[in-house]
Amino acid sequence: MKLPVLLFFNIGSVTAFAPSRLAGCDTLLKVSADLEGMVGASVETGGAIWDPLNVSDYVPVQYARAAELANGRVAMLAVVGWLWPKYVGHFEGSVTVDDPIAAVGQSSLQWWAQFVALCGCFELYKYQQELNGKTATPNIGGGTPVYDIMEIYPSDEAKRVDMELKELKNGRLAMLAIAGFVAAHYIPGSVPWVPL
Repeated sequence: MKLPVLLFFNIGSVTAFAPSRLAGCDTLLKVSADLEGMVGASVETGGAIWDPLNVSDYVPVQYARAAELANGRVAMLAVVGWLWPKYVGHFEGSVTVDDPIAAVGQSSLQWWAQFVALCGCFELYKYQQELNGKTATPNIGGGTPVYDIMEIYPSDEAKRVDMELKELKNGRLAMLAIAGFVAAHYIPGSVPWVPL
């Protein structure tokens, strides 16, 4: 019994006089070289690349940007879907509530099957077009977008970068907005200026 106690106190005395290593912070942000020249660094980040968790060291930058754009586009649709029933109204059908969370449960299985099939058709078309050289996310690799029905994607490089930055900013704002709406739904009063 005495031996483990003596060892415990000796370990403490050994480390007591060892020089401590101060945690320093690097002044330069170590980022992947793939981030250089990518659309997204703007006024909000001081014109610099913002990657405080160094995600670009572990995840391929092109994959992360494609995921950010896809999530931003879905979030923009989700914000419209959240606000539309409350302020405009809803269409005739099985859903009778204005609450988006409750509406998910009221939707029939047939509707969900049609929705998944429609999304699958869009993804299949997008995949086939990407095999032919087009890209659904031009700001991660150039090229022309898959879906440009009204032909509004500019051919001028400066206008194209401006449009891509606007889409990215709107997607980021929509992701924050839908997160705020969901938080306010489950925790009333947690988000200022969001009505109950």
